[in-house]
Amino acid sequence: MPLLIPVTDPADPRISAYRDVRERDLVGRDDHFIAEGEVVLQTLAQSPRHSLVSLLVDERRAAGLAHVTDLLPDDVPVYVASQQVLDGIVGFHIHRGILALGHRAPAPSADALLAGIGGRALVVVLMGISNHDNLGGIFRNAAAFGADAVLLDARCCDPFYRKAIRVSVGNTLTLPHARLGPDEDVVALLERHGFMAVSLSPQGAYRLAELKRPARVATLLGTEGPGLDAGVLARTRTVRIPMATGVDSLNVATTSGIVLHQLVEAAADEDVG
Repeated sequence: MPLLIPVTDPADPRISAYRDVRERDLVGRDDHFIAEGEVVLQTLAQSPRHSLVSLLVDERRAAGLAHVTDLLPDDVPVYVASQQVLDGIVGFHIHRGILALGHRAPAPSADALLAGIGGRALVVVLMGISNHDNLGGIFRNAAAFGADAVLLDARCCDPFYRKAIRVSVGNTLTLPHARLGPDEDVVALLERHGFMAVSLSPQGAYRLAELKRPARVATLLGTEGPGLDAGVLARTRTVRIPMATGVDSLNVATTSGIVLHQLVEAAADEDVG
């Protein structure tokens, strides 16, 4: 069990990685990331890929985290501080009182990730998703409906950003994902690995309920507003979700949940039949 290390000064150099995380998270941390909250901490502590570097917790919560900290190697420092000092370190009121510094494992290429997925498979492809809440929500939905992987294009925000991790309930740490190269042709990549590419668009040629679930399918989701590029839509099967008159679109995270549920249910119906 690691020793608890008291911290009384927000300027203590030992906890410099946690300082002003709201601003510094946006510029990256040399493959380090900040995770927040007890559920996410447990996920990170049990991760077979990403490593837990240190903890910074409210001194009042330390005893209640023994079920996690008792499992950590002795060389993982657990820093404890008062709420006032904790807030001074991170730059805002951290009401959950638990932060962890993690180190991300090297990510596979998108090609290598898809090559490792055999048989029946479901993949989510994100293009231009720049909102961390939406990104985290999509990862949570993808995990809930059993997606095998998530691909992100070069314009998507970082799934290891603190808020994205929190909203995903830790699923950005567990669900296999890869970043596409700036000029990588995702449609050709999916075709090469035997996936049917299904793009979501309010002007889609097919209603979602009409879609016959193929054995290997990838659902493509674009950013709020502009959506997917016209070139992508022209080369994929386009699907729409019917909505009430006067409503033109759904939130992209909500859309992902509806689409993934439909694809899973369609597969279940085929298995019964």
